Amino acid sequence: MSYQIIKLPSVVKLVSLSTASIYRLMKKGDFPKQIKLAERSSGWVLSEVEQWLDDKIDSRDGGEQ
Repeated sequence: MSYQIIKLPSVVKLVSLSTASIYRLMKKGDFPKQIKLAERSSGWVLSEVEQWLDDKIDSRDGGEQ
């Protein structure tokens, strides 16, 4: 399986939330957690972030029809 990993600036741009908001949501378990890539490098799985956005859209629209 192939994964596309995105870094924090891309996540911020994609979801239109601040860095602090993203980390706050992660701490509460309401946003996908980052994965450790190396000692000083982390990223997010793009499909997980996109699924989070899809869930927000579904929630807005009253769930799946």
